[in-house]
Amino acid sequence: MIRSRSIALFAGATALALVALTAAACGGSGTIRSTAPPTTKDGRPATIGVATGGLGHVLVNSQGRTLYLFQKDSGTTSACTGACATFWPPLRSSGRPTVGNGASASLLATTTRSDGGSQITYNGHPLYLYSGDQKPGDTNGEGLTAFGGGWFALTPAGTQVSRPASNTGYGY
Repeated sequence: MIRSRSIALFAGATALALVALTAAACGGSGTIRSTAPPTTKDGRPATIGVATGGLGHVLVNSQGRTLYLFQKDSGTTSACTGACATFWPPLRSSGRPTVGNGASASLLATTTRSDGGSQITYNGHPLYLYSGDQKPGDTNGEGLTAFGGGWFALTPAGTQVSRPASNTGYGY
């Protein structure tokens, strides 16, 4: 009896590992594949650019880190302050922001935060980084709900990313 339970447990663990490997092989990791920092047309570093990965084309900052919108924001007014801004740091601007590969200059602007500082916006959305993204290409903040709203990466058009449907290869 104990031996049959051990075999069943081992078979279940093996099946779970195979499903995880299949999902990873299908590109479902959610990371960005191209993490080179964005540059302007003349080769200078850009404030915002576009990278490609498991979420498709998404906006990234000058270090190649994923940028997010907060659904709780109202227009260009940020609703993320205090502890929220610690976990979701606003993309700040000390000068005029620039666009790089794939981003649109006409959608780039700044807004004034409640603390008087400047935050970069894209298509009217204040932009944020996520503290849980440890390196360029991480997209760990995608689809999270925190501080009263949803957080989503942005497309080059300035809309929230719609996560592609998962294809496990099993027909469901």
